[in-house]
Amino acid sequence: MTKAAAKAAPQNPVIAAIKSQMQLIFVMLALVVVYLYFMFAAPNFAQFGIFMDILLQAAFMGVMALGATFIIATSGIDLSVGTGMTFVAVSAGFFLSEDAGKFGLPLVVGLVLTLLVGACMGFINGVNVSLLGLPPFIATLAMMMVARGLSLVLSGSQTISIKNPGYIALSTGELIPGFTNAALIFIVAAIVAAFLMNKTLLGRYSIAIGSNEEATRLSGVNVRFWKILIYTVAGIFMALGAILYSARFGFVQPAEGIGFELNVIAAVVIGGTSLAGGRASIFGTVIGALLMETLKKGLTMMGVPSEWQLVVTGIVVLLAVFVDNIRRARAASV
Repeated sequence: MTKAAAKAAPQNPVIAAIKSQMQLIFVMLALVVVYLYFMFAAPNFAQFGIFMDILLQAAFMGVMALGATFIIATSGIDLSVGTGMTFVAVSAGFFLSEDAGKFGLPLVVGLVLTLLVGACMGFINGVNVSLLGLPPFIATLAMMMVARGLSLVLSGSQTISIKNPGYIALSTGELIPGFTNAALIFIVAAIVAAFLMNKTLLGRYSIAIGSNEEATRLSGVNVRFWKILIYTVAGIFMALGAILYSARFGFVQPAEGIGFELNVIAAVVIGGTSLAGGRASIFGTVIGALLMETLKKGLTMMGVPSEWQLVVTGIVVLLAVFVDNIRRARAASV
């Protein structure tokens, strides 16, 4: 059989499915291998409490990564997610705290307003990218600096306490005994994100725009509208992550958040979403967030300095991008 005939021959559906999910399978295996390694290499890592702690710590970053998956699927980027999270958390402190100068609003009202702040930030990013035509890197970089500045101005460069038991319970409480609410919210958010990505126009157009934006536009899709909506939805996920983060500690420091965007992007890319756009995996993003947090927790328990933890994370990201480049090159050659 000639090479041309081999390419034209129908491929086994099972084999085709395995090939299309090869990077996701690789990441899942990597998570299992890393977890098993730390069970033997790190003292007490096998305890159930450590596993739950990984879920708790991965929750806020993972939720933000879910939203970023939609943006990266369009071949965009969001550098404002880290400092944006801080600004949203500071806003939550002003809405919910009963300290002098704060609003002291009821929990539900404060949460809705907090989510709206995140949605507004995402909306502005979307407008800048879609209507003004700014490159996503520049638009979100500007928002990153604006969000950091507003956090410092609004808080007066002081730590903001959120003394609301109901708010704190959103993260550290246990609706299911032994299972923190933050982990539960992460799972629910992942299910919602998977539904949006796989079953709605939002996800389909995210992939379509990332694959070929011009062709999507020529097919009659209002690309500008959907881009704005995608960034807005990502902003809501960012706000939810900010709630989980600040609720875990009961306070927020306005200078935090710098560098968080790199962890979010890393989780998305490690999970199999292509930086070139046109390919995304919500489940992969969840696995990517868990893999990163497992690495961080295991290396910390082994006494590895935080500087070397960054080196390891960088190497993992490079490997993920390398695998994605190989996949795209093979797909292009077919």
